[in-house]
Amino acid sequence: MQILNIAAYKFITLDGLPALQGALRDAAQSRALRGTVLLAEEGINLFLAGGSSDIHDFLAWLRLDARFQDLKVKESWSTAQPFRKLLVKIKPEIIRMDHPAIRPAAGRAPSVDAKTLKRWLDTGQDDNGRPVVTLDTRNDFEADVGSFRNALDWRISKFTEFPQALLDHRHELQGKTVVSFCTGGIRCEKAAIFMREAGVENVFQLDGGILKYFEDKGHAHFDGECFVFDERRAVDAALAPRIDVGALSDIRPVQTVKCW
Repeated sequence: MQILNIAAYKFITLDGLPALQGALRDAAQSRALRGTVLLAEEGINLFLAGGSSDIHDFLAWLRLDARFQDLKVKESWSTAQPFRKLLVKIKPEIIRMDHPAIRPAAGRAPSVDAKTLKRWLDTGQDDNGRPVVTLDTRNDFEADVGSFRNALDWRISKFTEFPQALLDHRHELQGKTVVSFCTGGIRCEKAAIFMREAGVENVFQLDGGILKYFEDKGHAHFDGECFVFDERRAVDAALAPRIDVGALSDIRPVQTVKCW
C-alpha cells in the first residue's frame, strides 16, 4: 500500500485562524496532500492522505508550532488516494455539539487506554468491581458497520443529538463504569465531559478511539469494521481498508468534512 492516511486532533485554544488556515493549506498543497483540516478556536482536527515521506514532512513542519508539538496521530494505509481534494476550513467547532460550555482544552475527562479497556471487558468489570459498559457516541450508520459487542447505541443520526440522548438514557448508566468511544477520540472526548457535567459518575473516554484500539488490541470484543469518512468506507481490525481504492477507477473518491 502506497498512501499513508492520518487522523489527528487536539483541543487547544487557537487564535489567528485565517493566517493559520493559509499556512496549513500551503504546507499541505506543497506536499500534494489531500483530505480535510478543520480549525476552530477550540482546536484542530485533521485527516489527510499522501505519500509517506510527504505526510511525515508535513507533520514535522506542523510540530514546529509549539501548540501542536505533542499532536498524536493515528496511521493507516491504502493503495490509492481516498480524497478528491484538499479542504482547510474554519468552523465554530472542530466537532459540532452546540454546547459551547463544553471545552476540552480546559481539562479532559479521564481516559482509559486500549489495554485497560480490553482487560475490563475480559472480566466485565473495572478494577473496583463495578460493571463496565461501552457507549457508542457515533452516528447510527457508523455503529451499524461495527461496534464493541453489547455497546450502548442510542441511534443518534448526528453528534448534536448526543446531549439529549444522554438526558433521555441517563438512568441506564447508574451504578456502572461508562467508557465512551468513537472513531478517533474526538467525539467521545466531548461526550465524556458532557456526561460528567450532567452528573453521570464513573465516566471515561477511550483514548484514541477505535482506531487506536485496533492498533493495540485488534478485534478483541469488537464485531465488524470501523466506518471511516472516505472512499475506503471502513477499516478492519488490522486497519486494512474494506474497499481497494486503487481498484475503483470508475468511482471518484469522496470528500467530507465529517469528523472522527
